Amino acid sequence: MSRVGATILDADGLALTPAETSFFRQANPFGFILFARNIDTPDQVRRLCDQMRDAVGRDAPITIDQEGGRVQRLRAPQWAEWLPPLDFVTAAGADAEKAMYLRYRLIAAELKALGIDSNCAPMVDLAGNETHDFLRNRCYGSDPATVARLGRAVADGLLAGGVLPVIKHMPGHGRTTLDSHHDLPHVSAAPEELTQHDFAPFAALRDVPMGMTAHLVYEALDDRPATLSPKVMKVIREEIGFDNLIMTDDISMKALSGSLEEITTGALSAGCDVVLHCNAPLADRERVAGAAGEMSEAGQTRAERALGYRKAPDDIDIEATRAQLETLLSGA
Repeated sequence: MSRVGATILDADGLALTPAETSFFRQANPFGFILFARNIDTPDQVRRLCDQMRDAVGRDAPITIDQEGGRVQRLRAPQWAEWLPPLDFVTAAGADAEKAMYLRYRLIAAELKALGIDSNCAPMVDLAGNETHDFLRNRCYGSDPATVARLGRAVADGLLAGGVLPVIKHMPGHGRTTLDSHHDLPHVSAAPEELTQHDFAPFAALRDVPMGMTAHLVYEALDDRPATLSPKVMKVIREEIGFDNLIMTDDISMKALSGSLEEITTGALSAGCDVVLHCNAPLADRERVAGAAGEMSEAGQTRAERALGYRKAPDDIDIEATRAQLETLLSGA
């Protein structure tokens, strides 16, 4: 794969505009992300994915947030509706690991049929008593070992369906009492506590192909948000041991301050491989792509390694899998 842009970008609507097509052709982003505004019918989504890949002239990864619950872009009646992950895990009880695998294997089948080959899951942030509502029911639990086990089931289910998982939010967002879409959260826990608790699920899943950073400050490590912190990125790379592709969370979120150019170059300088920028006018996307430029040599190597995890889906009987999942959830 020739050198690509160090960005993951989105589109305004249900089809690319001529201006977006021209821009994507020039900027050559590593990949794309879809939102609810990009989703109407299965045929329309497939056409949009084709347009995105045609614009860059390669089989670029296309990702989405399809966690289930509040954070899912594909909705009924055309696609399955899912309980929030924490509610689902609670309902599954002792069968949660198998149920999570089946859930995300079914999600992978829906995504892959549309041309979407990545999903921003598993989310292995740990739920706590003070975890903000924007995050809490998206978590899988509060015990690091259990969350790691369930996160592995999610990743395995997606990979079995030919979909690349993206582990988030590195290195752990669960302690936050603020919503990073609107504010910059701070975490005051000691390094030893972070290592043993918050970071542990990410360390257990260090082999997942891609990861996404958290926009929050770990006061014991740095006064800069993790996405912009070389110190936190060093912890992710060396202590947690994650050497696969790292993307930022959306840099348009209000937790980050500074110009788009400053945030973009700051994230890449800190050690992120690729910048995710969403929900902004085309002019802003152009600014981010211009500041990001092409991936570093190390980033390109990680990108190619991540894409190497893509494979044809294994065989699945959708109706039988749904029935099996319903049986697990019913306690039968």
